[in-house]
Amino acid sequence: MPPDHPAPGSLMRAEAAEAPAVILRHLSNTLSQADVLGPSRAPTAIYSIARGSSDAAATVVNYAAMAQLGVPATTLPPSVFSIGAGVALPGALVLAISQSGASADLVAATKGAAQTGARVVAITNVDGSDIETAAHHRIPILAGPELAVPATKSVAGAIGAGVSLIAALNPDYARAQASFAAQTSAGDFGHIETDVPLAHRIANARHIYVIGRQQMFGAAQEVALKIKECCAIHAEAYSATEVLHGPLQLGGARLLTLILDDGNPQLQAGLDTAQARFAAAGSPVLRLRSGLSLRSDAPACGAILAADMLIGLYPEICQAALILGLNPDSPDLLKKVTQTT
Repeated sequence: MPPDHPAPGSLMRAEAAEAPAVILRHLSNTLSQADVLGPSRAPTAIYSIARGSSDAAATVVNYAAMAQLGVPATTLPPSVFSIGAGVALPGALVLAISQSGASADLVAATKGAAQTGARVVAITNVDGSDIETAAHHRIPILAGPELAVPATKSVAGAIGAGVSLIAALNPDYARAQASFAAQTSAGDFGHIETDVPLAHRIANARHIYVIGRQQMFGAAQEVALKIKECCAIHAEAYSATEVLHGPLQLGGARLLTLILDDGNPQLQAGLDTAQARFAAAGSPVLRLRSGLSLRSDAPACGAILAADMLIGLYPEICQAALILGLNPDSPDLLKKVTQTT
């Protein structure tokens, strides 16, 4: 096959395989507090501005920031600035996360946040973007060119960039990440512990719930999005607690339930309950853990475990799309850069 027409799925698979090196690159690049905050004081709150896969990465980073920095961290809708009058953000740190850095609403929100008192850090993959220009500081995602429409290595890279940012503000966390990186190679990532043909299970499903808690909820958002993008299968992400408040009613044989488990002892009871309730409703349930989550020495933090889960599931989703006769590299209705306002 000519090199300008690669085999379906080959781009997504190859780019996903580059993700571990991108993460380790971030853990080896030391950011300083001055890089992140400039002349600003420690933030009183952290807000992320993002869309799509970048927003899922932001969810992962927000949970990690709350755990490590002890300040509230959540998503701020870009439309607050792009079509609204904006909000005051004195003392806040805003993370503008975008692979391209080009979407009009994200650019408007980045500019608006900077104008209303926030310290704005751009996390982008494309050099010289409008978001980078509007921000006070930029952390490059360092993923290199990404040609497949579904983002993979840039999502993992955005999580890695977020981890490096948090490390700049918490020395103990920084030391833990350095220890993990020193004892970890790219080959340690992406091993999902399962004895079932996962790609076939996904391809044969008509509806899918992807369930996680804390950082794994961000991973669940990204997995559900990728299943929709690549496989054209209805998929939704829920926290293990929220899914029991109403969405449980859809439990049944037609609903595949994927539970993403990072091994955190504090979260096991909630995941156990969700698993039991969906199994009792007749849903096939797969509880997934990655190899890194089972490692006792140099443990990975929750954000890295979320990225590791993605690295392991991207090839399975890619294969599921191929089983369905679809090209995950180039979904029919999508483009690499989505312009929204």
